[in-house]
Amino acid sequence: MSSIDIVVPCYRYGRYLRGCVLSALNQGVEHIRVLILDDASPDETPEVATALAREDSRVTYRRHAVNQGHISTFNEGIDWTSADYMLLLSADDYLLPGALQRAIDHMDAHPDVGMCFGQALAMHGDGTLHQIELEAVSSGEPSAVVSGAEFVRMCARAGTNNIVPTPSAVIRTNLLKRLGGYRPDLPHAGDMEMWLRVAAHAPIGILYTNQAVYRRHGANMSSAYLQDHSLSDLQQRKVAIDAFRDICRTSAPEMLRVYQSLLPPMALDAVGHASSAFNANRMELCQRLCDFATSAHPGVRRSPAWLALACKKLMGHRMSTALLPTVTRIREARTWIHG
Repeated sequence: MSSIDIVVPCYRYGRYLRGCVLSALNQGVEHIRVLILDDASPDETPEVATALAREDSRVTYRRHAVNQGHISTFNEGIDWTSADYMLLLSADDYLLPGALQRAIDHMDAHPDVGMCFGQALAMHGDGTLHQIELEAVSSGEPSAVVSGAEFVRMCARAGTNNIVPTPSAVIRTNLLKRLGGYRPDLPHAGDMEMWLRVAAHAPIGILYTNQAVYRRHGANMSSAYLQDHSLSDLQQRKVAIDAFRDICRTSAPEMLRVYQSLLPPMALDAVGHASSAFNANRMELCQRLCDFATSAHPGVRRSPAWLALACKKLMGHRMSTALLPTVTRIREARTWIHG
């Protein structure tokens, strides 16, 4: 019977830790281990983790003397794993009933699949749950297997963003160890780069079932990062997909064509951020985002979004801002008319 190791990195999430760990232990999977990696949390994490390890022999607890950062902590967890499959589960997220068995059964049935992910729910600060929509369209079956190339095209259709709910991503351990851990130079696009790396070497499994709950709150590192760092985020994503290109050149040359599909939507995303920066009168940031867009994909200059921004630049900030309410009403009217 297949086994799975769950790595639970924890920093300042002691209040969520017990629920997270128990959601894994209570899955009914016979061969399971959980490693709690406490990255020197200044909260109640040591007390909660120590109690969990004392209550259940399947739980191991390690605490860092000093904070090492999430990438180093993730890679320490990967080094520890030895089961058939592994899952990196943030301490503020949790699994839904049956999630692990569904993933294990799917990957056991498809030995060539390198990673399996599923749907997830997002929990907001007020406790409400919202469905995170998958880019993949279900044919009515409970699961599917897509080629690595199709997975990359799914990422492109989603605007070259991370389409995998991380708490649902179960990876074949021997493949992950062969590919290596997370890259220290990609603290904010490491997941996306990892999924692309796996896709360059193996098919991807998809479960059309809610597998986990991802907690969105003010303390999320990604939320704080994205709020004022749109250019930095785009630059990180560009490094991630360039890393995928480099892997394709040596390991999967047939995937180089799908690499190209990732560039136009990322450039369009940059133009959208540039337009927002222009509206906020942040002209230097607007220009830097435009420069990024054209360097990523020169053809973006022919897009309607680029031409619309060029028109706003010609009018100037004051006039374009004055016309913005009128433009918005026209767009809303067109949307209403065309349904």
